[in-house]
Amino acid sequence: MIELPDLVAGGLAAGTLSALALGGGLLRLRRQQTRQRAEISALRTQLDGSLRAFTAEVEHLAARRVPAAAQRVAHPHLAVPGPLQPLTVGTPLGIALENVLLALQAEVASQRTRVDAAAQAGMRGATREIQAALYRLQDALRRLQQRYDDPELAQTLFQLDHENEQSLRRAQVAAVVCGAWVGLAREESHLVDAVTGGQARLAGYQRVKVHNHLEPGTALVSHAVEPVAIIVAELLDNALRHSAPDTDVVVSLEHVHHGVCVTVDDAGLGMTRDERDRAQRLVAGDAPILLTDLGDPPRMGLAAIGRLTRQFDLGVDVSSASPYGGVRAVLRVDSHLLSRLDPADRPPAPSAPRTTRRSGPAAPAPTHAYGTQDAVPDAPRHHTPTDENGEGDGNDGLPQRRRRRTRPAPAAVPEASAPPASSRPARRPEEAAAALGALQSGTAAARSEAAPAAGTPTAAAAHDTDHTHDEGGAAR
Repeated sequence: MIELPDLVAGGLAAGTLSALALGGGLLRLRRQQTRQRAEISALRTQLDGSLRAFTAEVEHLAARRVPAAAQRVAHPHLAVPGPLQPLTVGTPLGIALENVLLALQAEVASQRTRVDAAAQAGMRGATREIQAALYRLQDALRRLQQRYDDPELAQTLFQLDHENEQSLRRAQVAAVVCGAWVGLAREESHLVDAVTGGQARLAGYQRVKVHNHLEPGTALVSHAVEPVAIIVAELLDNALRHSAPDTDVVVSLEHVHHGVCVTVDDAGLGMTRDERDRAQRLVAGDAPILLTDLGDPPRMGLAAIGRLTRQFDLGVDVSSASPYGGVRAVLRVDSHLLSRLDPADRPPAPSAPRTTRRSGPAAPAPTHAYGTQDAVPDAPRHHTPTDENGEGDGNDGLPQRRRRRTRPAPAAVPEASAPPASSRPARRPEEAAAALGALQSGTAAARSEAAPAAGTPTAAAAHDTDHTHDEGGAAR
């Protein structure tokens, strides 16, 4: 039998062991709880840091990256700032933020295009009304020119007509940039007439010197006449604006392998590489044209050229430097836009520079050599939808409109027998008025009546004398 003291000692030992085991378990549990509390505290600190970093990243996105991304749509050269934490690049958070920027840029570009299209539609309507009013004014001035033959009044009317022509050019360019048609339909015309027609639309046309090296009769198909005139006018306008007023702008018309090139050289300051690249992008017409890309106020000349080159399959290059230190602009007209007119049946305008080429072995040598002052007429004449086959008389170097009629080959006063310009006296105002009135009447009877009344030679002889004065560069 086990004695009581032994039982008590065993129970005490078992109790001690149980207490020790329970105490060890409690100690382990406390340690585990302490570690868990430490881990929870670390996780909470990490979460708070991540939340602060995410908040800062979103604030950076809204304050810096989103505006920069929106501006980059209109100005591709601007840089968009990166994320605050470079470690987020490539992570799901970084990818999500980049997708936000891409979606924003796409929507901004879409809305910008939509708003610009609405603005262009409104401007098309406004320019259409302006063009109609200017054409009505042009017709009214034409009727006044035909009604009155007073020299001073005629000079004033021609000046007003020239100002009206410049306003028409600006309205036409704005309409073309906004997607409208060129607004004029013409017959086939000599290419040199289209060039001088574009020249006549400018305020500083006297500084433009045209050298014609084309084959006689080189012409444009009907739908290319007005686009070529507009492009030449805008290229000349840029050249005149960006060169000194005492310098000339030289225009050369040359045959090339695939057609004809019209080269415009100025003696201005030229362009930087960035300006030249931007100008080349505009005249190429490959990218969509937005009004907001053209500055304030918008400069529409190059944009209009880009529209026309894309629509009519023309080519313009402004990436070269001029040998005079400025910019060289080259308009290329391919062979499918060219035609031929018989110079005997439909001669070019009297003010057009004569070609340096001969049409054949029997062709007479040109009276004046090109490359000198005599080669360039003093004043180009207007080319309007009704002036393809007519003629006009000058008045103090102002652009003129030519009336539509069939002109016979001049035989009354051959150039070979005409006295030189320097030996002929300048016409009196009465003679100029008589010649102007006779030519505007457009009939042989009116010319026959006007000449005896004023005591001058016949109208045809007066016109030939006037033309020789223009070519010789004599002062009127």
